[in-house]
Amino acid sequence: MYPPLVDYHCHLDLYPNFESLISDCERSRIHTLTVTTTPKAWPRNIELTKNLEFVRTALGMHPQLILQIENELPIWEEYLFQAKFIGEVGLDAGPRFYNSFDVQKRVFNNIISQCSRIGNKILTVHAVRTASKILEVFEQYKLLDNNKVVLHWFSGSPYDAKKAIDMGCYFSVNLTMLSTPKGVALLNDIPKDRILTETDGPFTQRNGINQEPKDALYCVDRIASIWSFTPNETRDIIYQNLLHLETFN
Repeated sequence: MYPPLVDYHCHLDLYPNFESLISDCERSRIHTLTVTTTPKAWPRNIELTKNLEFVRTALGMHPQLILQIENELPIWEEYLFQAKFIGEVGLDAGPRFYNSFDVQKRVFNNIISQCSRIGNKILTVHAVRTASKILEVFEQYKLLDNNKVVLHWFSGSPYDAKKAIDMGCYFSVNLTMLSTPKGVALLNDIPKDRILTETDGPFTQRNGINQEPKDALYCVDRIASIWSFTPNETRDIIYQNLLHLETFN
């Protein structure tokens, strides 16, 4: 039997067939981390996934929405003790969202400080044009002392990648990333035992169709080609990385 597929960053609740996709992932043994963009989405997501083996729900406050949802931070705090997985959270200094950057920083610092205080969380983190700032916040609050971090769709510099690796971060990569020379270079710079696959569906497409967790298979095939491994060897490495990530000593 093949090792299970891994989709460690997907927005299942943004698909019209949300509930059936959850069932598909569970039946197909696809380890799926379904991230939320607002804490108000948490109750429905956790209700549907709390008893499942392969689908987990993350508690999020998406930085691109922060001006609309900043007042939901107390709701996020209320659910924090229930959540092992945190995401999507982070910072975005892209042109469309820079006007909210001060609010983003305030909310993100709050999130990281609380995760550091409680511990044993796994965070999937968005860092558009903000990799160095994100890592500074991790250091400031000693986040990696008692939590784990997966950097989602990382686009920082090689220096930032090296620093994140040294801090103990993992990286989730997707097929769109690996279609660029920069993405391939990044994959080659990261130790193989820190790599996970993601789709970031429905925000990525393959052949014009929104990707779903099962499409992580194509990312595995691309990684295998870059690494000169077989797809099955690659699946096994990624699955072992997942097991190690989700084990707290």
